[in-house]
Amino acid sequence: MPRCDVLIVGAGLAGLWTARRLASAGLDVVLVDSRSRVDGQIRTSGIFVRRTLEDFPLPEDCFGPAVRRVVLYSPGRRTLDLESPYPEFRVARMGLLYRRLLEEAREAGVRWRPRTHCSGLGSDARGMVARLSGPGAGAGALRPRYVIGADGARSRVASWLGLEQNQAWIAGVEEVYTGIPLEGPPVFHCLLSTELAPGYLAWMVHDGEEVHLGVGGYPDRFDPARALAALREAPPVPVDWSRAKLVDRRGGLIPVGGVLSRIASPQGLLIGDAAGAVSPLTAGGLDPCLRLSDLAARVTTDFLECGDPGTLACYDGRVFRRRFAARLVLRGLLSRMRHPGLLELACAALRVPPLDRVARAVFFGRGSFPDVPRWPAGRQMRRNTRAPVAMIPPIPVA
Repeated sequence: MPRCDVLIVGAGLAGLWTARRLASAGLDVVLVDSRSRVDGQIRTSGIFVRRTLEDFPLPEDCFGPAVRRVVLYSPGRRTLDLESPYPEFRVARMGLLYRRLLEEAREAGVRWRPRTHCSGLGSDARGMVARLSGPGAGAGALRPRYVIGADGARSRVASWLGLEQNQAWIAGVEEVYTGIPLEGPPVFHCLLSTELAPGYLAWMVHDGEEVHLGVGGYPDRFDPARALAALREAPPVPVDWSRAKLVDRRGGLIPVGGVLSRIASPQGLLIGDAAGAVSPLTAGGLDPCLRLSDLAARVTTDFLECGDPGTLACYDGRVFRRRFAARLVLRGLLSRMRHPGLLELACAALRVPPLDRVARAVFFGRGSFPDVPRWPAGRQMRRNTRAPVAMIPPIPVA
């Protein structure tokens, strides 16, 4: 039976980033995804904040122009205009970014297995066994020393490893267009609406090259496709659709319950959406994703070097949840605002000093995720051939 050091299930941003980090340290990494290509069925809008772009070496040519201005709209379309002296946001061309990260991962030694589905985990006296299926070349049984779940908000890996699973999420859907002229500088439009985006917001980002038009909300309160169509018919500012070209359509579930408490075990850990690494208030997950993935790579390497479960102690979601306490409270308040009049009052309050600072902190703040130990440059694994034995019960494959 073939072996590897780490099996990563899911090749989104979290999976790609972690795979590259681990392979660069000398680990044998297998990365599987049920998709045939990483730039298909993308689920994230790709809005990166300044803190992320300053701290992580992301390829410059994968991003559009900087956005400094945010306009917040109340349900009655009254506005709060916020502008920063800094380039606060840049929208990634996510397909290009994913392809680039996959290239770097494979150059580092990652074994890429597209069209491969992880259908179950089990164990025997010699360690873990992962069952891989599908038409991809990687189908069959694989014996990993460790498993990392990067398989989204409804992680199956989490259930197989006995880790915590997300229980609260919103549904988001977005369309990406080119060919729409921009008057003035790039702008990020955010619309609060109990109809278009119950419990969250609708958005239109125009960076001068692409327009991202999207809605998000609690899935039991609205029809995302209809809400997006309504937003397209009545965007926050006039749009010339005459030469618009639809280049991508995205959608999926976004966890908003904060980082989960139990996200690691001696058999594996969770990253990205699977770990709930998303801001409960803004649903921004790209900065938490990269920071948690860096820490996950470091923790995994340390654990596989020594086999001591104590090295996993710093990968404890309860530590991170403390940072999200205020955001979880605000998330609860926002979810209860079902009447547009309440949202209108809240927006009116945000236009009055000193509460206008709250809006600036939400959009321009730099505290989306706690600072964690970063991946050290040149990190190499000190090889330990005594692989930890995974004592998890066999899981039947459907």
